[in-house]
Amino acid sequence: MSLWYALCDALPVEMLHWDFMKNAFLALLLMAPLFGLMSTMVVTGKMSFFSDALGHSAFTGIAIGAIFGLAAPTWAAVIFSVAFALLFCYVRSRSNQAAETLIGVFSSSAVALGIFVATLNGGSFTKYNTYLIGDILSVTPQEIGILLLVLVGVLIFWVLCANRLTLTAIHPQLASSRGISVGLSQTLFLVAIAVVVTLCISSVGLLILNSLLVLPGAAARNVARNLKQYHGCSVVFALIAGIGGLMLSYYTECSAGAAISLLLALIFAVTFCLRKRRM
Repeated sequence: MSLWYALCDALPVEMLHWDFMKNAFLALLLMAPLFGLMSTMVVTGKMSFFSDALGHSAFTGIAIGAIFGLAAPTWAAVIFSVAFALLFCYVRSRSNQAAETLIGVFSSSAVALGIFVATLNGGSFTKYNTYLIGDILSVTPQEIGILLLVLVGVLIFWVLCANRLTLTAIHPQLASSRGISVGLSQTLFLVAIAVVVTLCISSVGLLILNSLLVLPGAAARNVARNLKQYHGCSVVFALIAGIGGLMLSYYTECSAGAAISLLLALIFAVTFCLRKRRM
């Protein structure tokens, strides 16, 4: 981190003179590619509501971890979210219900369970407000290290499985006919989303986390002409919104997560207009 701090001190940017802003900036540089890559598959696979449900399950896991007195309830949330994703995959593979219906069932159940656990024995819900709103400015070097490991893991997973995931999302029957294990590919992807969502929930916030998993890919889809542009534009849009949102929050003293989400919405609006003109 000392090298990163020295690099930030050399830049003529006022907000990077503070250590907590340096940490937040580095965390965003790691989270943006995560959200950018994940967003393309969330949009292509029509799983935007499921990513929201995973956020609810992560909150439930945090509440359970806090009830049992764990020093780091985030790891309880990771385990609970992964179990949630695996259970969803199991039920979906053995049900004739529409995916949207099952997502609604799981999402509402996760919300209810989280509130129930958080308020058990008269507990106060206010102590969980940080997870609802998020605070990127409080990210620690240890959390940044974890984000780096997750980014490396996701990049390796993406290099090995990106084409399979795309084909599986677009045409599961064709993917299966080519020997691709559709169920395994979808399960691995959902587990990856669960880990990313859970580790970022305290920094970004549950209330706007889903927008960061949907808007980069949705905006990229407006202007991309091929898969490389699709993935690349999504990552670039996430980086622009992340850096711009952090700067906006510093100078206006607003929520960084909300600023990032609004900038992504603005990028989507601009790309939508460009798409209409191109057509």
